[in-house]
Amino acid sequence: MAVTKILARKGRLDAGVSYVLNGDKTEDRILTDSINCDPGREARQMIETKRELGKEDGIQYYHMIQSFAPGEVTPELALEIAREFARRHLPDYEVVIGTHVDRQHIHSHILWNSVSVMTGAKYHSNAKSYYQVRALSDELCREHGLSVLPTSKNKAVSYAEWLRQSRGQPTFRALLEADLRESIEDANDLGHFFLLMEHKGWEIKHGSRLAYRLRGQEWYIVPERKDPLFSEDAIRDAINGNLTAIETLQRPIIVERPRYRPYPKNRKYSGFLALYVRYLYVLGKIEKREYPPRMTPRLRASLMRFERYREQFAFLRENGITTQDGLDAFAAKTEERLAALTKQRTILNVRKKKRQALYAALADAEALAPARECCESGLSGLEDEYARYTEAAETLEVCGIPRERLAAEKAALYEELAEVNRAIRAERKKLKLCAEIAGEAPRIERELERVEGKKAKQSERKAEQGRF
Repeated sequence: MAVTKILARKGRLDAGVSYVLNGDKTEDRILTDSINCDPGREARQMIETKRELGKEDGIQYYHMIQSFAPGEVTPELALEIAREFARRHLPDYEVVIGTHVDRQHIHSHILWNSVSVMTGAKYHSNAKSYYQVRALSDELCREHGLSVLPTSKNKAVSYAEWLRQSRGQPTFRALLEADLRESIEDANDLGHFFLLMEHKGWEIKHGSRLAYRLRGQEWYIVPERKDPLFSEDAIRDAINGNLTAIETLQRPIIVERPRYRPYPKNRKYSGFLALYVRYLYVLGKIEKREYPPRMTPRLRASLMRFERYREQFAFLRENGITTQDGLDAFAAKTEERLAALTKQRTILNVRKKKRQALYAALADAEALAPARECCESGLSGLEDEYARYTEAAETLEVCGIPRERLAAEKAALYEELAEVNRAIRAERKKLKLCAEIAGEAPRIERELERVEGKKAKQSERKAEQGRF
């Protein structure tokens, strides 16, 4: 899933190019590319193109940001999609591309000269060109097996709305659509529907289209623009359909709703859990700043391992571990389970070894059956394969076990081995997390003391400056 945003800029070209190609954000410029301009001279060539064509005023460049959902793409794939976008949409323009990996979501920056190097014409960004950009971005995402944002009648989901949805945060539009569906399901007629919506806190504006806003909200939302099912006629038809279904006993008269339950209070953490909550808060606060302050090398390295700390915290919370003694006890039990699983795997491997000759013969008999048919029909060139098939068939006949039963036994044994191996990997991962937490917890505690001490000194310094 890619979200696109285009910015028209009148500022300095070299500043924009430097930001896009920033080595700290692009793995030392590995995730960058230049089209129609030479690496290292991108900004200079763009300025020379403007000067030669006498178009140095106005918009200097356009800056597009193509953001992907967290975990959906690799940096290399994001860079390739940006390259393909530039080749198709901007073949006559000087372009620089940089895929930034300094955030949780990978995003590409595509900057191009506002003046075409081929025709000298200026690029114009408007609603029509934006939908062309969106359509091309979605097409490239589909070609690479990625999801796309839903659209209806050329109306795209806004970036702010998509961002809130991707973070699992509610949006006014999502709340409105949920209340609309619930009210349509409960209403007896259109007037009753409007009454239910007003009781839910929505102000209704009756015009060519129905518009809604929560009391105190500044702007109205027109859901019909996104989904024609929310037009006045469609709502009336849906309510009439509900009444018909009630009359024919296809749905109940009263739809049971789950009882309201207040949002649970935040859990109080202690021990390791409290330590990790505090450290994740500190790291998350730094990461969300666009221009973070100077950090210690240790804190910068910790920020790069943010997801690893989140995994360790989830592990602690899931298993209820808060102290070093609890961690040691959990590790001891895990080692016992691992030893039992390893013993079980040894027994299964012994069984597999005893039957290995029969299992290999069964596989050869199934795989080389076409070779037997070819040789028996008079074709040459598969004599070795036919000999292997004959040997396998003789082995199976001598053993006296029907092939169907042997195949079922083999499948069950291999499945059991795979299950045990998965369990062993899971237990080893738990042991690894226990060892990591035991080593990280003291270091996290020291780092938090440094951060808190630094904040205390800054507060004291500000207080002293305020006295004078």
